[in-house]
Amino acid sequence: MFDLTDRIALVTGGNGGIGLGMARGLGQAGATVIVVGRNAEKSAAALRELQSEGVRAESLPCDVTDEGAVQGLFADVERRHGRLDVLVNNAGTTVRKPPQDFTLEEWNSVMDVNLTSAFLCSRAAYPLMVQAGGGKVINIGSILSIFGAAYAPAYCASKGGIVQFTKSLALAWAKDRIQANAVLPGWIDTELTVGARNQVQGLNERVLARTPAGRWGTPQDLAGIAVFLASRASDFVTGAAIPVDGGYAAS
Repeated sequence: MFDLTDRIALVTGGNGGIGLGMARGLGQAGATVIVVGRNAEKSAAALRELQSEGVRAESLPCDVTDEGAVQGLFADVERRHGRLDVLVNNAGTTVRKPPQDFTLEEWNSVMDVNLTSAFLCSRAAYPLMVQAGGGKVINIGSILSIFGAAYAPAYCASKGGIVQFTKSLALAWAKDRIQANAVLPGWIDTELTVGARNQVQGLNERVLARTPAGRWGTPQDLAGIAVFLASRASDFVTGAAIPVDGGYAAS
């Protein structure tokens, strides 16, 4: 039920952090993985890493906030593979400031990368998944889809929006045998959270104190949920928002 052989999976922001961890899991389960990112050097390094582990992988450049670029990306996927089975909307960014210090440009930038890109990619993926007879959309939210953070108002708003957008996709596309679910990573050790630990005093200590697992997560901790939500094992799971957080949300 967890075999992804012959599936085509596209992961935005798949060249590092959580995205790369999920791409690795999908590839190890048999999928051909398309890593999408703006940083060509970083994508090339991720591709070499995946291929050295025996994963069938390729990379495509795209600014997923650009409507035309997204349309071109999925047209390219169709030309190369003729189908798309799994879409992981993982591209993300943040600006750490209190709300009163945000500029509109900063707000829009975070919303475009974190939320609007998920809409653009999901919309573009839809006809390919219908053509394939079904599909899986995995949207990456955050533990901050549930909780607030004084220093990340745009990030929290965008990740809360991801959960509601996911529910809308699940309801609209169930008839097409497309399941849409959100994954809510907790405090994961990535480039993005290294910045948070450096900028937010006491964050590391508070995270460890509240996380029952007693540690920060790693990108590889997200591999299993990606495989589950991409596979036939989750065919009756849709519209869910699943924390992967070492128990943080339960404490």
